[in-house]
Amino acid sequence: MKALLGTKIGMTQIISESGVAIPVTLIQAGPVTVTQVKTVDTDGYTAVQMAYGEGKNLSKAVVGHTKSAKVTPKHIREIRVSELPEGLSVGSTFDVTTFALGDIVDATGTSKGKGFAGTVKRHNFNTSKATHGGNGNVRKPGSIGSMYPQKVFKGKRMAGRMGHDRVTVKNLVVAYVDLENNLIGLRGAVPGPKKGLIIIGGKA
Repeated sequence: MKALLGTKIGMTQIISESGVAIPVTLIQAGPVTVTQVKTVDTDGYTAVQMAYGEGKNLSKAVVGHTKSAKVTPKHIREIRVSELPEGLSVGSTFDVTTFALGDIVDATGTSKGKGFAGTVKRHNFNTSKATHGGNGNVRKPGSIGSMYPQKVFKGKRMAGRMGHDRVTVKNLVVAYVDLENNLIGLRGAVPGPKKGLIIIGGKA
Protein backbone atom coordinates (compact mmCIF):
# COMPACT_ATOMS: atom_id res chain seq x y z
CA MET A 1 0.00 0.00 0.00
CA LYS A 2 1.40 3.37 -1.04
CA ALA A 3 -0.39 6.33 0.53
CA LEU A 4 0.54 9.33 2.67
CA LEU A 5 -1.04 12.48 4.06
CA GLY A 6 0.78 15.80 4.03
CA THR A 7 0.51 19.56 3.84
CA LYS A 8 1.39 21.64 0.81
CA ILE A 9 4.40 23.92 1.28
CA GLY A 10 4.51 25.54 -2.14
CA MET A 11 6.18 25.35 -5.54
CA THR A 12 9.85 25.58 -6.40
CA GLN A 13 12.18 24.09 -8.95
CA ILE A 14 15.04 21.63 -8.90
CA ILE A 15 17.83 21.20 -11.41
CA SER A 16 18.19 17.76 -12.96
CA GLU A 17 21.52 16.09 -13.70
CA SER A 18 21.20 17.22 -17.31
CA GLY A 19 20.76 20.85 -16.20
CA VAL A 20 17.01 21.10 -16.85
CA ALA A 21 14.86 23.04 -14.37
CA ILE A 22 11.98 20.86 -13.12
CA PRO A 23 8.95 22.56 -11.47
CA VAL A 24 7.95 20.70 -8.31
CA THR A 25 5.44 21.11 -5.50
CA LEU A 26 6.93 20.44 -2.08
CA ILE A 27 4.75 18.54 0.40
CA GLN A 28 5.47 17.97 4.08
CA ALA A 29 4.40 14.33 4.06
CA GLY A 30 3.96 12.06 7.05
CA PRO A 31 4.69 10.37 9.21
CA VAL A 32 1.16 8.98 9.43
CA THR A 33 -0.24 6.51 11.95
CA VAL A 34 -2.83 3.83 11.27
CA THR A 35 -5.85 4.39 13.53
CA GLN A 36 -8.19 1.75 12.13
CA VAL A 37 -8.04 -1.20 9.74
CA LYS A 38 -11.31 -2.08 7.99
CA THR A 39 -11.96 -5.48 6.44
CA VAL A 40 -14.71 -7.05 4.38
CA ASP A 41 -15.74 -9.24 7.31
CA THR A 42 -16.21 -6.40 9.79
CA ASP A 43 -17.07 -3.39 7.61
CA GLY A 44 -18.03 -4.72 4.20
CA TYR A 45 -14.96 -3.29 2.44
CA THR A 46 -11.20 -3.02 2.85
CA ALA A 47 -9.64 0.26 3.92
CA VAL A 48 -6.95 1.82 6.09
CA GLN A 49 -7.63 4.87 8.24
CA MET A 50 -4.66 7.20 8.69
CA ALA A 51 -3.98 10.05 11.12
CA TYR A 52 -1.66 12.97 10.44
CA GLY A 53 -0.50 16.05 12.33
CA GLU A 54 -0.98 17.19 15.91
CA GLY A 55 -4.51 18.34 16.71
CA LYS A 56 -5.90 20.58 19.44
CA ASN A 57 -9.24 20.67 21.25
CA LEU A 58 -10.26 17.26 19.94
CA SER A 59 -13.71 15.92 20.67
CA LYS A 60 -14.12 13.03 23.10
CA ALA A 61 -15.19 10.82 20.20
CA VAL A 62 -11.95 11.43 18.30
CA VAL A 63 -9.82 11.05 21.43
CA GLY A 64 -11.47 7.73 22.22
CA HIS A 65 -11.20 6.53 18.63
CA THR A 66 -7.47 7.27 18.36
CA LYS A 67 -6.52 6.25 21.89
CA SER A 68 -5.36 2.78 20.87
CA ALA A 69 -3.04 4.32 18.23
CA LYS A 70 -1.63 6.75 20.87
CA VAL A 71 -2.07 9.83 18.67
CA THR A 72 -4.01 13.12 18.83
CA PRO A 73 -4.28 13.87 15.10
CA LYS A 74 -5.25 17.01 13.25
CA HIS A 75 -6.38 15.09 10.17
CA ILE A 76 -7.92 11.62 9.74
CA ARG A 77 -8.51 10.17 6.29
CA GLU A 78 -9.52 6.75 5.00
CA ILE A 79 -7.79 5.09 2.06
CA ARG A 80 -9.52 2.19 0.31
CA VAL A 81 -7.23 -0.64 -0.76
CA SER A 82 -7.70 -3.86 -2.68
CA GLU A 83 -5.77 -5.89 -0.11
CA LEU A 84 -4.13 -5.14 3.22
CA PRO A 85 -0.33 -5.29 3.59
CA GLU A 86 1.07 -8.02 5.80
CA GLY A 87 1.70 -7.00 9.38
CA LEU A 88 -0.46 -3.88 9.19
CA SER A 89 -2.19 -3.02 12.47
CA VAL A 90 -3.41 -0.06 14.52
CA GLY A 91 -0.38 2.00 15.50
CA SER A 92 1.68 1.18 12.39
CA THR A 93 3.43 4.21 10.88
CA PHE A 94 4.40 5.25 7.36
CA ASP A 95 6.78 7.98 6.21
CA VAL A 96 8.29 9.26 2.95
CA THR A 97 10.26 6.04 2.53
CA THR A 98 6.97 4.68 1.15
CA PHE A 99 7.81 6.43 -2.13
CA ALA A 100 10.92 6.53 -4.30
CA LEU A 101 12.14 8.78 -7.09
CA GLY A 102 10.26 8.12 -10.31
CA ASP A 103 7.10 6.74 -8.68
CA ILE A 104 3.81 7.71 -10.34
CA VAL A 105 1.24 9.04 -7.85
CA ASP A 106 -2.10 10.85 -7.62
CA ALA A 107 -2.47 13.96 -5.47
CA THR A 108 -5.85 14.88 -3.99
CA GLY A 109 -6.64 18.17 -2.28
CA THR A 110 -9.26 20.89 -1.90
CA SER A 111 -8.96 23.63 -4.50
CA LYS A 112 -8.80 27.29 -3.55
CA GLY A 113 -12.19 28.84 -2.86
CA LYS A 114 -12.96 31.86 -5.02
CA GLY A 115 -16.34 32.83 -3.59
CA PHE A 116 -19.35 33.84 -5.69
CA ALA A 117 -18.47 34.13 -9.39
CA GLY A 118 -20.41 34.92 -12.53
CA THR A 119 -20.78 32.73 -15.59
CA VAL A 120 -17.91 34.35 -17.49
CA LYS A 121 -15.37 33.48 -14.83
CA ARG A 122 -16.99 30.30 -13.54
CA HIS A 123 -17.92 28.60 -16.83
CA ASN A 124 -15.87 30.56 -19.38
CA PHE A 125 -18.98 32.03 -21.05
CA ASN A 126 -18.54 34.63 -23.79
CA THR A 127 -19.54 38.20 -23.07
CA SER A 128 -22.17 39.97 -25.16
CA LYS A 129 -21.51 43.01 -27.34
CA ALA A 130 -20.29 46.03 -25.46
CA THR A 131 -20.87 48.34 -28.46
CA HIS A 132 -22.61 48.35 -31.87
CA GLY A 133 -26.03 47.29 -30.67
CA GLY A 134 -25.18 45.63 -27.39
CA ASN A 135 -27.89 45.66 -24.72
CA GLY A 136 -25.54 46.79 -21.94
CA ASN A 137 -25.67 43.47 -20.08
CA VAL A 138 -22.13 42.56 -21.09
CA ARG A 139 -21.43 39.87 -18.49
CA LYS A 140 -24.93 38.57 -17.82
CA PRO A 141 -25.74 34.96 -18.81
CA GLY A 142 -28.68 35.68 -21.10
CA SER A 143 -31.81 33.53 -21.36
CA ILE A 144 -32.04 30.53 -19.01
CA GLY A 145 -35.34 29.11 -20.34
CA SER A 146 -38.10 31.32 -21.76
CA MET A 147 -41.15 30.22 -23.81
CA TYR A 148 -39.83 26.67 -23.98
CA PRO A 149 -39.32 24.74 -21.75
CA GLN A 150 -40.79 27.36 -19.35
CA LYS A 151 -38.54 26.15 -16.56
CA VAL A 152 -34.85 25.99 -15.69
CA PHE A 153 -33.30 22.56 -16.20
CA LYS A 154 -31.30 21.04 -13.37
CA GLY A 155 -27.58 21.46 -13.89
CA LYS A 156 -27.97 24.72 -15.82
CA ARG A 157 -24.64 26.53 -15.75
CA MET A 158 -25.21 29.71 -13.81
CA ALA A 159 -23.43 32.04 -11.41
CA GLY A 160 -22.57 30.62 -8.00
CA ARG A 161 -19.88 29.51 -5.60
CA MET A 162 -16.62 28.73 -7.38
CA GLY A 163 -13.75 26.63 -6.13
CA HIS A 164 -13.29 24.78 -2.82
CA ASP A 165 -13.89 21.44 -4.53
CA ARG A 166 -12.15 18.10 -4.10
CA VAL A 167 -9.65 17.83 -6.96
CA THR A 168 -7.37 14.95 -7.93
CA VAL A 169 -4.37 15.45 -10.21
CA LYS A 170 -3.27 12.11 -11.64
CA ASN A 171 0.03 10.65 -12.80
CA LEU A 172 2.44 13.02 -11.07
CA VAL A 173 6.07 11.93 -10.85
CA VAL A 174 7.95 11.90 -7.55
CA ALA A 175 10.95 14.11 -8.40
CA TYR A 176 12.37 14.74 -4.93
CA VAL A 177 12.46 12.87 -1.62
CA ASP A 178 14.02 14.23 1.60
CA LEU A 179 14.00 11.52 4.27
CA GLU A 180 15.48 13.75 6.97
CA ASN A 181 12.82 16.46 6.72
CA ASN A 182 9.91 14.27 5.50
CA LEU A 183 9.56 16.16 2.23
CA ILE A 184 8.27 14.94 -1.12
CA GLY A 185 8.51 16.91 -4.35
CA LEU A 186 5.90 16.14 -7.04
CA ARG A 187 6.57 17.31 -10.57
CA GLY A 188 3.94 19.89 -11.53
CA ALA A 189 1.13 21.59 -9.66
CA VAL A 190 -0.96 20.20 -6.82
CA PRO A 191 -4.47 21.49 -5.93
CA GLY A 192 -5.13 23.67 -2.93
CA PRO A 193 -3.52 26.55 -1.03
CA LYS A 194 -0.36 26.47 1.03
CA LYS A 195 -0.78 24.48 4.27
CA GLY A 196 -3.69 22.62 2.64
CA LEU A 197 -4.07 18.89 3.24
CA ILE A 198 -2.86 16.67 0.39
CA ILE A 199 -3.51 12.94 0.00
CA ILE A 200 -0.77 11.19 -1.99
CA GLY A 201 -1.74 7.82 -3.44
CA GLY A 202 0.61 5.51 -5.28
CA LYS A 203 0.00 3.30 -8.30
CA ALA A 204 1.13 0.09 -6.60
